[in-house]
Amino acid sequence: MTDNKEDLKKKLTPLQYHVTQEKGTERPHTGEYDKFFEEGMYSCVVCGQELFSSKTKFDSGCGWPAFNDVLDQGLVKLSTDTSLAPRIRTEVQCAKCDAHLGHVFDDGP
Repeated sequence: MTDNKEDLKKKLTPLQYHVTQEKGTERPHTGEYDKFFEEGMYSCVVCGQELFSSKTKFDSGCGWPAFNDVLDQGLVKLSTDTSLAPRIRTEVQCAKCDAHLGHVFDDGP
């Protein structure tokens, strides 16, 4: 990804920047896609890479969009997140631009 941090700050909203670049989290039940279930594709807000299909989206009740599969496993990368140690989580990032996308939870269908 060629965008530098200053370019990204101009391109993204402050919340989008915080979530994707600083591994932040939007408040639950506040995002525009939490209860959005129209047919289509979900793309990385930073690089535009299509990542998820609406066919795999489900309402987990957590307040954030949730998917039980990606379009292709190579489109995302998983890493160990110890930021809430001793709780260990699995972070999901866009494989193309390293944007933070969220975390893996075992609450899906």
